[in-house]
Amino acid sequence: MINYTKSSRSMHIGSAQGTRYVARISRSADTSLDTVAEEISIATSLSYPDVLAALKAFELFVGNHIMSGSAVKFGTLGSFIPKIQSKAEETLDNVSDNSIKRITCRFFPSVTFKNKMKTCKVNLVATQQ
Repeated sequence: MINYTKSSRSMHIGSAQGTRYVARISRSADTSLDTVAEEISIATSLSYPDVLAALKAFELFVGNHIMSGSAVKFGTLGSFIPKIQSKAEETLDNVSDNSIKRITCRFFPSVTFKNKMKTCKVNLVATQQ
């Protein structure tokens, strides 16, 4: 279940100017890699140190593939895909490494995961002003 709060927001652009009210996520505590490793260890026949070592290697190698320009696809979870943002130049010859403003990674959930998220329950926990 995903918790949310009600919050006011001041809008300055478009036809909805003025104060408006929105739902904002109220995140639960972050889950650590250790917690995930422990849960996998309990759910499988693998020991906690084995799971933790595999997850650490997973972090390393997934990061390496993304930084080499490859998308990394995880079946029913989704894909991590590298992305660049660049500024527009006047001529093709002006486009260079210096044109790149930001290198990031995007996550695209699979259709299966998206559909599961659509059925996720939500719960109002507090209202902020």
